[in-house]
Amino acid sequence: MNNARRGTTWRLWAWGGLAGGTLLSVLWLLWLLGSAPGGAPEPQPTVTILIWHWPFTDQPPELLGDTCTRYGVARCRLSTNRSLLASADAVVFHHRELETRRSHLPLAQRPRGQPWIWASMESPSNTHGLARLRGIFNWVLSYRRDSDIFVPYGRLEPHSGPAPPVPVKSRMAIWVVSNYQKRQRRTRVYQQLAPHLQVDVFGRANGRPLCADCLLPTVAPYRFYLSLENSQHQDYITEKFWRNALAAGAVPIVLGPPRATYEAFVPPHAFVHVDDFRSAQELAVFLNSMNESHYRGFFAWRDRLRVRLLEDWQERFCAICARYPHLPRGQVYEDLEGWFQA
Repeated sequence: MNNARRGTTWRLWAWGGLAGGTLLSVLWLLWLLGSAPGGAPEPQPTVTILIWHWPFTDQPPELLGDTCTRYGVARCRLSTNRSLLASADAVVFHHRELETRRSHLPLAQRPRGQPWIWASMESPSNTHGLARLRGIFNWVLSYRRDSDIFVPYGRLEPHSGPAPPVPVKSRMAIWVVSNYQKRQRRTRVYQQLAPHLQVDVFGRANGRPLCADCLLPTVAPYRFYLSLENSQHQDYITEKFWRNALAAGAVPIVLGPPRATYEAFVPPHAFVHVDDFRSAQELAVFLNSMNESHYRGFFAWRDRLRVRLLEDWQERFCAICARYPHLPRGQVYEDLEGWFQA
């Protein structure tokens, strides 16, 4: 990457990068609430959201009447009781269960005018069977910013008080991967990078799986984490970036959407993008030669911002209620596949 360009980018953000991240977090909340800075939405009656099949399991969690209040959303009732189909304000369907035929759409019983929501946090490369869903859904819940209900995998939000200390570093780079496929671009990036950079590999693909509570402490001693998405698509930035790298206290080396997309979520000097370099070898030289002062600069955002993970499906579904009064009535995705694959 051109040193002058990198220096110019960082100087531009030196005075406003953290404020920009704070502004993005505030704007995200305003967007979620559907309000403008000059006013707030009027109180609404309780909205009932029916989840037709809880994502990835046949045993849904217990949903108390005040489930959504813990996420700052009032007057919202989540339920998996299918007897509420006739009265629910909206019904949400998670795509994986539709794709695998574990769940079926109750088309014959659908009340007239009832909004149906298509939900998925997977990339288009890992999403199939959309062609048969034409003209059915009214709204979309996904990580894409142009979704009707936008739910990213994470975000930076303001915080006060001292910044958490950067973990002590004793190792270079780490990659945790479970689904290792030669056809994926991330595999080629790793293979090209490994001869020039010390990368320790963990995960099921390498026979070194990590338990849920083991991941962050395992990553913490490493300077860099390979946040390589399994496919590159619009806005597809997953927990590999938010949790595995930023929350663990490592600098993410990212492969995903373009740099500009990442910069919509975090300051430009919070990560290293693979596409900024002409080759993996050039990237390795940049990482290996980085001095301590330069490295510490990647954590400047921690003085004012903190990582907020949005991994709980209950919180994701509560976001429907927050957006409900402002969602477009009468809208239908006539070509859901065309929209999502674009």
